[in-house]
Amino acid sequence: MAGLPHFVIHRGLNGQAAFADDADRSAFRQALGQAAREAGVAVHGYGLCRDEVRLLVTPSSPQSLSAMMQGIGRRYVRGFNLRHGRSGTPWEGRFRSTVIDAPDWFMRCLQYAEDCAVADGTEPVPQVDPQSSSAGHHLGLHIDDAISDHTLFWGLGNTPFDREVAYRRLLAHALPAHIVERIRHATLKGWALGSPAFAQSIEALTGRRLEPLSRGRPASAEKAKRRSI
Repeated sequence: MAGLPHFVIHRGLNGQAAFADDADRSAFRQALGQAAREAGVAVHGYGLCRDEVRLLVTPSSPQSLSAMMQGIGRRYVRGFNLRHGRSGTPWEGRFRSTVIDAPDWFMRCLQYAEDCAVADGTEPVPQVDPQSSSAGHHLGLHIDDAISDHTLFWGLGNTPFDREVAYRRLLAHALPAHIVERIRHATLKGWALGSPAFAQSIEALTGRRLEPLSRGRPASAEKAKRRSI
């Protein structure tokens, strides 16, 4: 969906490491920035976990997200294989993604993307691995040219300092398990991440079902009629 934020997960093949060292992570960040610019995708946050990549992005066209991921693959996989004497791909098939209801889920998805590089319980300044995520950018530790800050991140405060302080406080508390499960389930299954009304609005635009069916067998028309009497 052009113009709406998406959360993306791309997993390593059979749970294997997609990043062996900081050289791999640096190469991926460079590939991400170049491919996003060429494809017209705004990157709001990323996390380079040992066995998967998490991205929070907004594509500018229906084809932009796929074009960006293909561009990353062309740039990153060849160098990864050359560095480590491998062949084939380190990725588990196609990437998975979901469109998100931004007001409710954007900041949660940003935190989840960057969580793999943040130590828990580190008030007032979380300990961040600058090689593994965009958290350092959002905490004011450095500028990441690949990142386009979303208006919802800017809404954390009126000044850069205010936003950095607010985000430090957010990262200091781990996301609840049920929120993490909801994000992962929606992303891996391709369901819209938001309210039923949000999912239905996207379905109306795309003609594609974006939320799971209710459990149980559908009621027959006669049974439904009797229940309504």
